[in-house]
Amino acid sequence: QVQLVESGGGLVQPGGSLRLSCVASGSTLSIVAMAWYRQAPGKEREMVARITAGGNTNHADSVKGRFTISRDSAKNTVYLEMNSVKPDDTAVYYCYAARGIYSYWGQGTQVTVSS
Repeated sequence: QVQLVESGGGLVQPGGSLRLSCVASGSTLSIVAMAWYRQAPGKEREMVARITAGGNTNHADSVKGRFTISRDSAKNTVYLEMNSVKPDDTAVYYCYAARGIYSYWGQGTQVTVSS
């Protein structure tokens, strides 16, 4: 089992920055990839960024150049650095972990971009 706890969400003005954190606990040694997803009201959940155990990353086109996923393996923590945020980035952001055939989700953290 893997437990994921997100933090760092909140209200931010357009053009501002925010950093989300996701701490993993439990059977973390077998995690092969972690990711950030988001879901806006009335929309499907979509992947924002992903990082593999080997450190390879990929980002959705909508956030490329603005958001960056990174990790601190010693702290079992994955981050999402969000810069130049836009109102369209408003959503609940979820942390995700893949371990073998199993998938794990955090409880989500709300990000609201508004002036």
